[in-house]
Amino acid sequence: MAQDSTLVLVGRLGAAHGVRGEIRLKSFTGDPGAVATYGPLLDPVGGRSFVIESLRHVRDDMFVARLKGLRDRSLAEALCNVDLYVERAVLPEPEEDEFYHSDLIGLAAVLENGDAFGTILNVLNFGAGDILEIKPTTGEAILLPFTRAVVPKIDISTGRVTVAPPAEVEAKGEDSRQDG
Repeated sequence: MAQDSTLVLVGRLGAAHGVRGEIRLKSFTGDPGAVATYGPLLDPVGGRSFVIESLRHVRDDMFVARLKGLRDRSLAEALCNVDLYVERAVLPEPEEDEFYHSDLIGLAAVLENGDAFGTILNVLNFGAGDILEIKPTTGEAILLPFTRAVVPKIDISTGRVTVAPPAEVEAKGEDSRQDG
């Protein structure tokens, strides 16, 4: 799905909650409750906007939200899995050594010797920390932990990150070159 590069993902709508149009909302912001402070939230293409009228904390980064104009369970069900974005301009500048995921997507990944390694496709998190999904210059996409050991240098201004893939990744790459 095409997405405006000036938008930053801040949350995702989930299952309907109750019969009066409330809906679960997973926050991706550093302070989970801040998702309600950025003003209208937009869908991935900026075509629809959602205003949070109230937010009730469930646990961790999960909330039950009441959205303006949403008063029916069936309407809430139709919004399940809609990603929520805000304009980049309303967000604070990240601190040193902090990055918005959208800043990393599309950057070139290079090895420590400067050789091309691939391109960052996505930043994922399944609960144990951020993971970079990288499309190598050859072969299928790989996942690398987004740690200082594996990603020792990030230079947004030049559009490059330096990666030091773990030995297992390098060995896998060598095996696939031998097979094919």
